[in-house]
Amino acid sequence: MNNFVYEPPQSPYLKILFQDNDILVLDKPSGLLSVAGRLAIHKDSLQTRVQRVFPSASVVHRLDMSTSGIMLMALNKESHRHISRQFQNRQISKRYLARVYGKPSTDDGLVDLPLICDWLNRPKQTVDFDLGKPSITNWKLLRSDDQSSLMELEPVTGRSHQLRVHMQSMGHPILGDKFYAHKDAFNMSDRLDLHATYIKFLHPTTNSEMEFTIDIDFGL
Repeated sequence: MNNFVYEPPQSPYLKILFQDNDILVLDKPSGLLSVAGRLAIHKDSLQTRVQRVFPSASVVHRLDMSTSGIMLMALNKESHRHISRQFQNRQISKRYLARVYGKPSTDDGLVDLPLICDWLNRPKQTVDFDLGKPSITNWKLLRSDDQSSLMELEPVTGRSHQLRVHMQSMGHPILGDKFYAHKDAFNMSDRLDLHATYIKFLHPTTNSEMEFTIDIDFGL
């Protein structure tokens, strides 16, 4: 991390999938922070870019800087409360695509491992059966080649780095993961091969069900 240089992608600068008076649905590129960091060199973020156009926009959930895909923002306080409540009550469905090292021995499964921050190596997380918070991920194998597999991941909980640690715990770290992948898996991709591909939620005003999908194949 000491050698990290923040160089967020500039094109496309801002990609909006949907907007109305209450919400924005956005496509965040890999390499862009969800929210601004404390240092001036880390001010560029999806939140900063959005607020230049929509000053009232607020973040209701985040993606890791290296993760790409769908992010949802609220445009007023009531919408923020409504969507935050859906996240808290686990009413929002999210799915991710990940290209991982190797091939699982079965076609689907569930990882149930409690996580806690590894304080000596922040922001890394670690499995801790005594102090960790419950963390559950459903997974499904989509396809494989000789060295890697494309997986669909559905987090039941929303812990920091949950998908990354859970894949590592299976012996199949996500390619390009500088925190959890071994050298071979890290070197197989020039980015973290993790993408928020799908979200389903209730519109905060109309209460109608909304779904959005952005596919990615990571070359597999």
